[in-house]
Amino acid sequence: MSTPATVTCDTCGTLLALTKQTRTSQPRARYCSNACRQRSYRLRQKSGGVEAGLSSELLTQLSSFVGRTDELVELTRLLHEVRLLTLTGPAGAGKSRLALEVAGQEARGRRSEVAVVRLGAVTDTDAVRRRILDALGDERDEDPPAARDQLLVLDDCDHVLYTCGTLLTELLPGRPRLSVLATSREPLRLPGEAVFSVTGLALSDPESVNSLADGLRSDAVTLFMDRARAVAPDFRLTRENAADVAEICARLDGLPLPIEMAARLIRVFPPAEIRPRLHDRLALLTNGWRLADDRHQSLRASLEWGYALLSPVEQALLRRLSVLPGGFGPDAATAVTADVPAAAAALPELLVSLESKSVIAPPGESGSGARFRLLESTQCFGQERLAAEDEDERAYESLVSWLTSLSQPLWTEAVVPAATLHRLTEERVNLAHAVRRLGRGCDERQLLLVAALAAVEGRRCRGAEVAALVDQALERTGPHSEYRALALEAAATTGRGAGHGAAARRMDQAVREERLRGRTPLLGRLLLVRGILHQVRDEHRPSADDVEEALEIGLRYEHDILVALSRGALARLRLESGDPAGTEHQLGLALPVLRDGAAPQWLSSVLSTAGAFALEKGELKQAEEHFAEALRCSAYPHADTARAMEGLALVAARAYRYDRGVRLLGAAERVRDGGFPESGWWRQRVGEARETALRALPVGRAESWLEAGRAMPWRQALCLALGDEPVGSRVERAAHPLSRREQDVAALVVEGLTNRQIAARIHVSVRTVETHIRHIRTTLGLRSRAHIAAWAAQQADLPAAAPAVRRIPDARDAVRGIRAGDRGVRPELRGA
Repeated sequence: MSTPATVTCDTCGTLLALTKQTRTSQPRARYCSNACRQRSYRLRQKSGGVEAGLSSELLTQLSSFVGRTDELVELTRLLHEVRLLTLTGPAGAGKSRLALEVAGQEARGRRSEVAVVRLGAVTDTDAVRRRILDALGDERDEDPPAARDQLLVLDDCDHVLYTCGTLLTELLPGRPRLSVLATSREPLRLPGEAVFSVTGLALSDPESVNSLADGLRSDAVTLFMDRARAVAPDFRLTRENAADVAEICARLDGLPLPIEMAARLIRVFPPAEIRPRLHDRLALLTNGWRLADDRHQSLRASLEWGYALLSPVEQALLRRLSVLPGGFGPDAATAVTADVPAAAAALPELLVSLESKSVIAPPGESGSGARFRLLESTQCFGQERLAAEDEDERAYESLVSWLTSLSQPLWTEAVVPAATLHRLTEERVNLAHAVRRLGRGCDERQLLLVAALAAVEGRRCRGAEVAALVDQALERTGPHSEYRALALEAAATTGRGAGHGAAARRMDQAVREERLRGRTPLLGRLLLVRGILHQVRDEHRPSADDVEEALEIGLRYEHDILVALSRGALARLRLESGDPAGTEHQLGLALPVLRDGAAPQWLSSVLSTAGAFALEKGELKQAEEHFAEALRCSAYPHADTARAMEGLALVAARAYRYDRGVRLLGAAERVRDGGFPESGWWRQRVGEARETALRALPVGRAESWLEAGRAMPWRQALCLALGDEPVGSRVERAAHPLSRREQDVAALVVEGLTNRQIAARIHVSVRTVETHIRHIRTTLGLRSRAHIAAWAAQQADLPAAAPAVRRIPDARDAVRGIRAGDRGVRPELRGA
């Protein structure tokens, strides 16, 4: 026989009779008499604790709790597995609020008696001990409290870590039913402690196909909207402001405290005006809650609180790291602290310490090892302190010197090694920061750094953003700088003018400048680039002269990659001149070398030439393989990827897959709008394929496919070109905030159907339809069925990725009827 369960009084421990209620109902507080019930109430009032299932002002919050669903689940699990759990995270991450929410769940679930102790304003050791012991009801002149599970929440332990650690080391062994949930910017570092890192709320995908839909799924955006609508009830998230709101949340690192402060500015500034003001966020975000602790009154006060808890050498390291907004590895940290002996000597230990104190974000993996970063607000604060300590000139000089040495291969090598390009790509944000700093003067090193920035950003389709910095560097520096030819090359190959007259003049000047230094490896690269510019301008003789001289320089220095790239350019010239034997010979020499040791972006252009050559020979399968491989060599749109995508369109057109060909041509046209020119020989073949495909398709269908290709985001176009259209469909579905069934319900609401009619149409119960509609309103922040109909109609107005995407018929007409006050349903819509 099984042992019968026993139930005891929660106050005195007296055995109670097992009733039907205790067998079947949710567990709740149990007492043997009213006297015990009243004594328990007095103990709770005296200690500040909260009995299981009862409420308290400490656990009842006046504002809504947004997001953190996964964190709540994980923390609840951890609380039942460990006895000491510490929530760590940077200033403003919402550690206290999350801890109170977890404690509230424990209380409402009647699992534990909860006591909350706020330590933010307590500094005296004896006062800390007394407050904690009082909260636990440690009264020596009365009977000990009943053997109940207890949860002690210690909020804001940052400044009293040693005192809390000492007391908990005494309390936990003697109280086997006591668990502790602490919040601090760093762990207590006690045996048995579990640490849970609290980071920012989930952000929107910066490359999302639909920024509005993605924003509706972002916890950070949801928090912003909730707090903004508390002060401006009419504020809504729209397609016009969704990107601004998402960027505000991203630049505030998803941290709830600064996001709430920014959201309350909506009464004065729209999102488009708040976003550019964030460069001065420490002066802008000063509107904390009136009765909050001093350190929560403003973003600056919150950061100053944590800064004061650091040691002097940790403060010095933080100030130096603030000149690295793009993140940093140990090598960058070593470079900027070279003149701070105390920091340089103990750098690994200091980085570990700053990470444990939530000052720098945990390292992420990169190709060159661990990489840390400062949150943007912390970086702004660090730069302010750097200037206040008059250390900014020395710190930036160290940064520029280090980046200059990192960029030297651009000047000394004919072709920049792939490892150097990868390393510079990791440092691209720091490069841009250093270039802007140097742009205030005439330091010639800015020419080298801006050329390095152009080399990495040009391949990311952001060359136009760098073009202004290049022009500024050329204007501010002297005409005889040794790095001037590099900057002229960058000016010719960035922006929208590549291949036009201005670019050609820049390259002519770069070649003249470099010839003064002799036939250097750099001259070989400049000649190759100028030869390619001549080729796209259909100037074949000058192009051949430049490329052949580049080939000679490559052979002289035994630079295999420069030789192979020159042969690839010669193959293109032979192909356009009608010399198939010469084309095949040069490709046969170039491709094996490039496949063996070149960076993927160098391989892409020669693969496109190989694809065009196979296309001329009628070898469609081989051509498709070459163009697809060329497209895989780069994740960003530029001239080579546009040519590869056009090549795949030509293959599709010649294989009678006209719908695919037209869409790919539309996508390539969008890339070409970025200012990437092409030779007349290739334009002629693309134009012929386009005309053939358009004539083969019905007029309306051809135009719709072409427009769909032009409107297609790059990632989706890439999936289409590589024959992976289902991925594109998955991306499109993932960007939608509603499930497929909820989308169907929203579409039927637009048609004016009642819940019962919707249930009959999709074969579910009326209660299920009600649940779907309630979830739609909650997810989208809408108030009524009319708003759901208007939102669904707005989605129908968005450009479709392809004509095959189902559109809601007459959605706009239905919404106009709703807005006009017509509550009836149009007869033609009832049968839809």
